[in-house]
Amino acid sequence: MNTPPPGGRRFRIRPLDALPTIGVHLLALAALLVEVETDALYVCLALFWSRMFFVTAGYHRYFSHRSFQTSRLGQFVLAFLAQTSCQKGVLWWASNHRHHHRHTDTERDLHSPRQGGFWHAHMRWLFDPEHDETKLSRVRDLARFPELRWLDRNWLVPPAVMGVTVLSLWGLDGLLLGFFGSTVLVWHATFTINSLSHVWGTQPYATNDDSRNNVLLALLTLGEGWHNNHHHHMLSCRQGFRWWQIDITYYGLVLLSWLGLVWD
Repeated sequence: MNTPPPGGRRFRIRPLDALPTIGVHLLALAALLVEVETDALYVCLALFWSRMFFVTAGYHRYFSHRSFQTSRLGQFVLAFLAQTSCQKGVLWWASNHRHHHRHTDTERDLHSPRQGGFWHAHMRWLFDPEHDETKLSRVRDLARFPELRWLDRNWLVPPAVMGVTVLSLWGLDGLLLGFFGSTVLVWHATFTINSLSHVWGTQPYATNDDSRNNVLLALLTLGEGWHNNHHHHMLSCRQGFRWWQIDITYYGLVLLSWLGLVWD
């Protein structure tokens, strides 16, 4: 199916590819049909905030931008934990994000609200067959590690391990609300950076794109909402440049550096 956006470009969308995503949303909503213990709510909150950190620190700041360093083991652990968010493999994620930075808000951008509107930028772009395959040419620095290529091919293994673990420890309500519910929340929090962070906020830096700083999105995504800062200096590990710009992912990375797990 071709979808004409406001700017005139047409995007190919395969509706059947959206069925797994719809299914995860329905499983999260199914928590309304069962008796939910308080523990399941705590699991949901814990998995949301912890996986949000590994999305921002792992997928984004490490694998996409290499804004800090870690060991080979640390790299694998970051990749595994980031992939528990069910946002496909680290090589796929990083390759598409690097492409976004090369072509931000132009016709070649994967998920620009300027080109395709809000819903395309938020998540409809995920169902475009053009973006199915991992473009290894964009991530040659990462693709030289066979364990990362394996994780990228088998990207469902980490979320499956987490889902089974949650089910065994907290039962059905833990699985539906704790795992699937937090997965949906992490998805949409992540997706707001592609959509809302390019239409809502301030632009202290002239970056030749629509990136914005937004304090509410920064709090929701542990610092990613300082998006204009990020597009101004994409290799910076810290995205909240001012003392008052809260960047929880950066604070977490500082703590890990004190433990010797990350550096530079």
